[in-house]
Amino acid sequence: MRKGGFRVSRTVDLTHREAEEKYLEGTGSVVLDRVHRMAYACSSPRTDLDVLGEFAQLLDYDLMTFDATDSSGRAIYHTNVLMAIGTAFAVVCGDSIANMAHRTAVFSKLRATGHNVVDITREQMAQFAANVLELASPAAKLIALSTTALDSLNRTQRAILESHAALVPVSIPTIERVGGGGVRCMLAEIHLPKRDTGYGDLRT
Repeated sequence: MRKGGFRVSRTVDLTHREAEEKYLEGTGSVVLDRVHRMAYACSSPRTDLDVLGEFAQLLDYDLMTFDATDSSGRAIYHTNVLMAIGTAFAVVCGDSIANMAHRTAVFSKLRATGHNVVDITREQMAQFAANVLELASPAAKLIALSTTALDSLNRTQRAILESHAALVPVSIPTIERVGGGGVRCMLAEIHLPKRDTGYGDLRT
């Protein structure tokens, strides 16, 4: 099967779960460590644990689930609000994971899989400091984040991230103010192999 410039050999469709009013909302609900096949997710009405289990089984991921809340005590609706995972770094709002056993398990797993962990505060989380995404370019690795997120980081946190990739800030005040999301919410990852078109590299 061919779609665009990539080879698609399998499609996993969980939309039938919507009839049961059980949801797993895209890239926001689950933060993936693709290298170590770990899926991290905070439970919420937008992240049903039953559907998450089906997702993990179908795609061969181990699960790390936990509860997380914002400064008002409300459940955080998407995991990528409080967590981001790159190749060798992770950004996590530890304060949002109230259960100490869960918090310890998350941090221990991230460190055991070789991630340099940047622990941010709830205030920084509210400035979208965890809503970032590692990208690959032909020259180097990049970390996309909003200017709001970048400005919220202290010198040590920024230095840790810069040791892993170049920081690429963008100004997105409208989506942050109205949409309640950051850079990560605007980007979709593509981890598919490219198909041979016969016309060379068609990237623009």
